[in-house]
Amino acid sequence: MGSYVPTTAAEREEMLAAIGVDSLEGLYKAVPQEMLLRSGGLNIPEGLSELEVREAVTAMAEKNKVFKTVLRGAGAYRHFIPSVVKSVTSREELVTCYTPYQAEISQGVLQGTFEFQTMICELTGMDVSNACVYDGGTAAAESITMCRDRKRTKAYVSATTDPQVIEVMKTYCFGSDVELTVVPQKDGRTDPEALRSLLGQDAACFYVQQPNFYGLLEEAELLGEITHAAGAKYVMGVNPISLAILKTPAECGADVAVGEGQPLGLDTAFGGPYLGFMTASSAMMRKLPGRIVGQTVDTEGEIGYVLTLSAREQHIRREKASSNICSNEQLCAFTAAVYLSAMGEKGLRQAATLCTSKAHYFAQQLEEKLGWKRVHPGEFFHEFVTECPDTEKALAALAKRDILGGLPVEGGILWCVTEVVTKERLDEAVAILQEVSCG
Repeated sequence: MGSYVPTTAAEREEMLAAIGVDSLEGLYKAVPQEMLLRSGGLNIPEGLSELEVREAVTAMAEKNKVFKTVLRGAGAYRHFIPSVVKSVTSREELVTCYTPYQAEISQGVLQGTFEFQTMICELTGMDVSNACVYDGGTAAAESITMCRDRKRTKAYVSATTDPQVIEVMKTYCFGSDVELTVVPQKDGRTDPEALRSLLGQDAACFYVQQPNFYGLLEEAELLGEITHAAGAKYVMGVNPISLAILKTPAECGADVAVGEGQPLGLDTAFGGPYLGFMTASSAMMRKLPGRIVGQTVDTEGEIGYVLTLSAREQHIRREKASSNICSNEQLCAFTAAVYLSAMGEKGLRQAATLCTSKAHYFAQQLEEKLGWKRVHPGEFFHEFVTECPDTEKALAALAKRDILGGLPVEGGILWCVTEVVTKERLDEAVAILQEVSCG
C-alpha cells in the first residue's frame, strides 16, 4: 500500500536531524498522551459494505418528513424553481467551480459572478454588490462592520428583525467591541420615536428588516431619514422576491442592503447551504467585504473580468482586517443568477404578486371562518401573525394531513404563503383548522 506522506524515509530522517528531534514521536511531546492515536486506532465502528451503507443511509433518510404543503417561512421559503436552474447548475464545471488564487485565469467563473452581482444590483437598486457571503445572517452582521469607525462604535437593530439574525449580530459585535442596541417595536413594527431618541453621535448604523420578521412592511423611508439625521448609516435587510413589487433599498435611502438569497432558486434544506448577498452605495463600496468582480478590457480591447476593490488585509494581514470573509458561496450565487435569468423581471413580479395575494386570501379566510384575527395591523407581504387558541393542537392537525403549519411565536402563529401553495390547499388548511376549533 502506498504512503500519503510525499517524502522518503531518508528525507524524513534528514529533516528531523535538521530541527534537532530524534523521532517523529518527538514532534508531539507537547501533546497530551491521552490525545495521541496509538496502535488501537480510532474508537469507531467497523466499516460496512457499500450495500450496507446504502441501506443504513436510506433508513435515516426515511425518518425525514417532506410535507406536500408548507405554510411556514421565518427566513427559509419554498418557491417554484424552474427546471432549467438545476439543469444548468448541475453541470460539472459549475458544481466543482471555485475561484482560484490566480482568479483571472478563470474568466468563465468571474463572468458568472459578475452577472450575479449585476442582477443583484438591479434588484436592489444599489450601486455595487460583492460576490456573496455565507448566508443572510452573516451578511447582516458584516454590514455593521462596514459602518463602524473610530468615533462611531454603536450599532442599532430593530426588534422586528429575525431573532436568529440578531444572535449572529451579537456574536460579531462581541468580537469587534461594538455595542449593539435593540430598538423597540410598536404594533409589530419599528417604533420611529424610539429610534430617534436612541440614536446619538456615536451611532454607526441602524439595521431594519423589510419585510420584517412578522411579515409587516416597515416605514422604511422614514426610518432612513431618522438614521441619516443622526449621522449614522442606514442598513436594510431585504427579501429578494419582495423587491419585485416593493420599493428598492436605494429608493428608501439605504447605504447598505443585504439579505438571504435562498428564495432565488435554492431549495429549503436543513440549514443550507444558503447565500448571503451584500450591496452598497458607491460611497461605501470600498468597505464591502469579500470578493468583488469587475469588468475591464485587455490589451487587445477584449472584455475581461478581474477581482477588484478587495482589501489586502482581508486575505494576508488578518490582524488588521475588518472582515473574516475571504470566500463565498459560489455555486449558490450561480444558482441565483440562473434563477433570476430564467424568471426575468416579469416572472419575478408574477411570483411576488402571487405570494402576497394568496397570503392575504389566507389571512382573510382565517379571520372570517375561524375568527383568528391578525395580531399586528398594517400591510404585509407574504407572512403574517394570527391569534390561535391552541397552537400545538392546530399544527398537529395540519401535520397529520401533510401540511406544515406556521411557526409558533409569541401571541400566535406566524404563517407564510408562497406562490407554490394552491387555493385548494389553503382552503383545506382552513377546513382542518375549523374541525380542530369545533372539536
